[in-house]
Amino acid sequence: MPPETGAVEGEQAHFRALEALYAAAPINRLFESALEIPERGIARIHFQIDERYFHAAGAAHGTSYFKMLDDAAFYAANSLVTDRFMLTTAFNLLLTKPLKAGPVIAEGRWISGQRRVFVAEARLIDAEGDEAARGTGTFMKSRIPLAGLPGYRATR
Repeated sequence: MPPETGAVEGEQAHFRALEALYAAAPINRLFESALEIPERGIARIHFQIDERYFHAAGAAHGTSYFKMLDDAAFYAANSLVTDRFMLTTAFNLLLTKPLKAGPVIAEGRWISGQRRVFVAEARLIDAEGDEAARGTGTFMKSRIPLAGLPGYRATR
């Protein structure tokens, strides 16, 4: 439990710093989304799909699926690593339902790995509560220190 002064320490500080890093990434200016890391190995991205992300047939383009699945799995894995930024080395997608305009949640979960290579999965849940896609990725520790990245800071 955090101290009564309101300071965030340890694991929770790392989670808040990762959330700030996500918010600071330039790519996320293109997506109305917010990351939350409630615990080790779990990440959720709440985002809004609208017509800007549609392909010619009136549903979300696959780039939106990939972006949110990759990010949710990535942050679930990086929640276990406090010193280095991770990199996606592979990602497999299964798209099962077209996404229409509305809120979507990407839920990421760490599966395995604790040294250099991690495996995590994610799924997209649409406004009706249906799974629209799932994916599994592998992530590798890079040589990039988290502490040196603009945006990586505890904000709460």
